[in-house]
Amino acid sequence: MISTATPSLAFPVFVQGLALSLGLIVAIGAQNAFVLRQGLRREHVGSVVLFCAAADAVLIAAGVLGMARALGQSPDLARALALAGAIFLAVYGWRALRRARHEQRLDAARDGSVLRLSAALAQAAAFTLLNPHVYLDTVLLVGSIGAQQPVGLQLWFIAGASGASLTWFAILGFGARWLAPWFARPRAWQMLDGLIGATMFVLSAMLARHALVGM
Repeated sequence: MISTATPSLAFPVFVQGLALSLGLIVAIGAQNAFVLRQGLRREHVGSVVLFCAAADAVLIAAGVLGMARALGQSPDLARALALAGAIFLAVYGWRALRRARHEQRLDAARDGSVLRLSAALAQAAAFTLLNPHVYLDTVLLVGSIGAQQPVGLQLWFIAGASGASLTWFAILGFGARWLAPWFARPRAWQMLDGLIGATMFVLSAMLARHALVGM
């Protein structure tokens, strides 16, 4: 499909997908907080960044190519995802607040709480796939807008939106290392965990309210 579109038509569609995805993804959220924390800890950053970006790309493509309509007709599924996500965020927030009570160092090799690759990817999957807002943003919103593009330009839109996701997660994960000297101080690390914990609880409450109101 990409080869059938002229550059003069493809580039604006690519930029539209890029801008829309950036506008949705550049915000404080559970997934972003996790990627940032992994970047600061220097634990499996590349794998986490690639997983999150790949998951977004799959969801965006699914939305553009037809999944948005299917999920839009399944309110029970959306409600179940909201409740599951609320529980997951509350548990993670509680764990973050527990960490904030103790002094920690940035060097993950010294603090005894290093995540294995499988555990890091499992948490990345949970933050991505158990968050209903991910589906609302990527599958429903981005998907519905991308689906309005001509067939020959839809892949350009998907490429732009997916490229924005990859760029943002790479900046968030690898760019976090520049903050390492500041977060080497235990107090700063406690502040980060406190902020992450509070963010998780707020998001959990919002998701729970959204799910229960719809019942």
